[in-house]
Amino acid sequence: MARKRVISATINGKQEEFLCEPRQTLLEVLRDTLQLTGTKEGCSNGNCGACTVLMNGRPVVSCLVFAVEAEGAALETVEGVAPNDGLHAIQKAFLENAALQCGICTPGFIMSTKALLAENPNPSEEEIRFFLAGNLCRCTGYDKIVRAVQDAAACCSGKTCATK
Repeated sequence: MARKRVISATINGKQEEFLCEPRQTLLEVLRDTLQLTGTKEGCSNGNCGACTVLMNGRPVVSCLVFAVEAEGAALETVEGVAPNDGLHAIQKAFLENAALQCGICTPGFIMSTKALLAENPNPSEEEIRFFLAGNLCRCTGYDKIVRAVQDAAACCSGKTCATK
């Protein structure tokens, strides 16, 4: 059995250290070791996007990232999205547009949307659909999700959506 490693990373703005085996995925460590259960396990093979988190600002499917790869990284999970005084504009838009049903895919969509709006604050419908193509939803269809992203973009326009 491989020896566990100590990994240091910034998770949701807080410096953290955790132990993990080299074969453990980031998803396993987030959920089982760090108790950040907002990140959902969907397919475990990188196809559904339910486990999407931000690693150094970029969306990654945490089921395909080894936890040891997080050494020195800045990670953001859905638990780190909302400000202390309420919901983030993206979360509000998902609620107001009924862009969720069972909720398994929702954290991944929220994290991917956050990355999209940081990169492109005013995306077209085509750009939204293309950027979110790695996230699957079996319940809502996608129109409500796209509308939620458009509403979040409108709310965040002119501001840094990472903070609103």
